[in-house]
Formats: sequence, structure tokens, C-alpha cells
Amino acid sequence: MTGRTSSFGEGGAVTPVDRFGVWLSKRQIERVVGPLGGKDVADVGCGFDATFMRTVLDDVRTATLLDVSLAPDLATHPKVRAIQGLLPQTMAELPDDSLDVVLCMSVVEHLWEPQETVTEFHRVLRPGGVCAVNVPSWLGKRALEYSAFKLGLSPAEEMDDHKMYYDPRDLWPLMVRAGFMPHAIRCFKHKFGLNTFAVATVTEQHH
Repeated sequence: MTGRTSSFGEGGAVTPVDRFGVWLSKRQIERVVGPLGGKDVADVGCGFDATFMRTVLDDVRTATLLDVSLAPDLATHPKVRAIQGLLPQTMAELPDDSLDVVLCMSVVEHLWEPQETVTEFHRVLRPGGVCAVNVPSWLGKRALEYSAFKLGLSPAEEMDDHKMYYDPRDLWPLMVRAGFMPHAIRCFKHKFGLNTFAVATVTEQHH
């Protein structure tokens, strides 16, 4: 996230459009990743307030939160490991095979080095661990920019920070190059086709 100096949601209230997007992502995570109870979970680019992870802190075993900046109270939570800084460099603080789940929602499109970051996701997951990535699609580009620049319903600075948009044909090879086996990757459109979602499992023989 080279160049970013603040996290999503740090500057003030999150818009209704963004809240709806967070809710849709939460539903998708629950559907494809399954229960997070008792697991070591990382939310990479979790946002200043770690909105999603706050809803599951009681359930997870540990929560690793990474973003440019984080709400101060998160670092004092007994289950939380808070890491502030830029991607992919901050991933280096995480040991190999240390996590059960890596979540990365609406972050990869902001990165100059998406491949290095996703490769780090594979490294830190244990065999059997699951990585879930959500990114806006090329159709989503038009909708997001209309919402931001015409309607004023989404933060324009977030749209202007996007480096790439991803359909399944763009995201799938990124996951394969990261080390996930093709048969262990599901990649599909969701959020009315405006986003692309990938869920990949680390196979025993390929770690």
C-alpha cells in the first residue's frame, strides 16, 4: 500500500454504501470460510476500526490485524496482535505456518505489489489453512467510480488509490503464482458482479 498514510475508516464515518459492502463481505466469509471459532485469524488491511474482526473477537483464538494505522484500543485486546505499516513488508513479522485463516477484503486492488503480498498469505498459513480475498471487478470499477465521483456516496480518495481491478481470470493466476494449487482455489463473482472473491486452501503436499 505504498503511499497510503491512513487506514480505511480512519478519517470519519463510513458511508452507508461502504457499510453495506462490509456486511456483504461478512456474509460471504461466513459462507465460504466457515466458522472462525477457535482459529488463529489474520485480517490483512482490516481498516482503522477492524469492523469485521470486532464482530468475531469473542470466537477466534487469536486475531492478527494489519493496516497502515489501527484504533488504539485494538492493540490492548488480549487476543489481538496489531501490526501497523505497509504491505507487503508488514507480513514479514508473521511466522511461517502460523495462521488458520487469512482474510483480505478490498485491499489487493490498492497494492503496487499484489503478488508479493498474496504469496505471503500462502507462507503464513498452516496446511489446511484458508485464504479469502475480495477485490472489485472491472464491472465494479464503473459502479464504484459513479458512486464516488457522481453521487458522492463513496470516498473518492479510495477510488483514486486503486491500482487494479480483478475478474476471476485476473485473480485466479495471482493465487496460483502465490503457491495455492489450482484444484484448491475457488474464484467467482459476487456482490451483484461488482466484486471478485477467491477462497483457497493450503494443501498438505504443497506447503
